[in-house]
Amino acid sequence: MRCAILHYHELALKGRNRPYFEHRLARHLRLALRDLGVTQVAPLPGRIRVTLGEDTAWELVKARLAKVFGVVHFSLAQSVPLTPDLPATLEAMKSAIGEMVREQQFNTFRVSAKRADKRFPMTSMDIEREIGAHVCALTAKRVSLSNPDLTISVEMLTKEAYYSVKREAGPGGLPTGSSGKVACLISGGIDSPVAAYRMMKRACRAVFVHFHGRPYVSRASEEKVREIVEALTQYQLYSRLYLVPFGDIQRKIVLGAPAPFRIVLYRRMMVRIAEELARRERCWALVTGDSLGQVASQTPENLSVVEEAAQLPILRPLIGMDKIEITEQAQRIGTFETSIEPDQDCCKLFVPLHPSTKTSLDHLRKIEQGFDLGALVKQGLEQVELAEFKFPAH
Repeated sequence: MRCAILHYHELALKGRNRPYFEHRLARHLRLALRDLGVTQVAPLPGRIRVTLGEDTAWELVKARLAKVFGVVHFSLAQSVPLTPDLPATLEAMKSAIGEMVREQQFNTFRVSAKRADKRFPMTSMDIEREIGAHVCALTAKRVSLSNPDLTISVEMLTKEAYYSVKREAGPGGLPTGSSGKVACLISGGIDSPVAAYRMMKRACRAVFVHFHGRPYVSRASEEKVREIVEALTQYQLYSRLYLVPFGDIQRKIVLGAPAPFRIVLYRRMMVRIAEELARRERCWALVTGDSLGQVASQTPENLSVVEEAAQLPILRPLIGMDKIEITEQAQRIGTFETSIEPDQDCCKLFVPLHPSTKTSLDHLRKIEQGFDLGALVKQGLEQVELAEFKFPAH
């Protein structure tokens, strides 16, 4: 039987809640692979088996599995049945593994065996010795336990054994959706998509909120964000993106507030609008791409003042990361190239030359008294647009 064997890490530590997380992971796998000819997704002791159809392309399956949170690593595997006749079972396993390694290019190898069922009469080390000796005799290759060119993995379960020769990395984390929903404020830049990804990896389903500068700028930032959300949807399979026109709201703030405090006022207004959308979606928190000290709005004082405008928690998964670390992760998850495309961001439209870096909350509240904050929030909500994304698209 041709299949993929998937391993997880954190799920194994969940105690009595482990079946719930395994169910969430198996359900997500079925949805992610539903158009690729997969015949079964079945939890096994300590792992999950994905049974592949005869015509299922492994490269397509591999690309999908590499984006499934909860999977720490996986392998394309074959199986042999375990029977009471131990010598016959072992010979069948050695023969099958011998056929597999004939197709590989290597000089050194090792065998790594695991027994999910400890009642199997041979120990893991016994199995490794038997199969290793067979491969040595068959190929004349050397064993290297520390740095082999090829690792032959054998997993002994109750009714069958699985063997494979190449391990692929998964993203790790926890299965999508098991930590509820969060509303991610997303720009067209590098940081906020990475922040959303990091929360998705911790099992949060992301709802996206983007503030654009229309009618004073083009749709460039919106198109960028659509591309970014489409890329991130590969990890959670379904996404909702709220597009909020913010240009007129910014203009009103510019006309009624001193220049140094405008950016913090923008941020507080965005938080208020995003929070209303988050409540619609039953999100338990807001998420931003703030990195401490990176720009004027991300000083300790300004972060505190912005957070005061919210009632929901504001999560900042990038707060301790620098730009190099954030950029490297953006490149790994596939959002960097889109993020660096030029566009007209709404905040840059009315940005002051010398923004305040240590804004006083009391002073800012006095400025906000000159605005009808409820009317501005209502204006943003009345003009919001909703876009939906699905993966696979058909």
